[in-house]
Amino acid sequence: MSRNPIVNALSASAYIILVVSVMTFVTQSLKNKPDTFFAPITVLFVLTLSVTVMAYLFFYQPLQLFIEGKKKEAVSLFTKTIGIFAALTIVVLILLFSGLI
Repeated sequence: MSRNPIVNALSASAYIILVVSVMTFVTQSLKNKPDTFFAPITVLFVLTLSVTVMAYLFFYQPLQLFIEGKKKEAVSLFTKTIGIFAALTIVVLILLFSGLI
């Protein structure tokens, strides 16, 4: 992805917002219909895709740096990305529990 932890964390956040938006839009027409055999299959597909996308966003560049022998930079990029993503998560939780969103 990027060697900028802010870009990585914001990309992960954008991906989450996209997935939730699509799922909300798609399921609006299915509210009064019973779940079928394909509901859990779809959930597992989305879960697997999401894990893969998040792994790419969080691990690809740190792994590249690690392979290049830049271990301190790799750990720093990874921890900064996780820290920024955690801060974004905390902000969203505060906004949610305060009733602002």
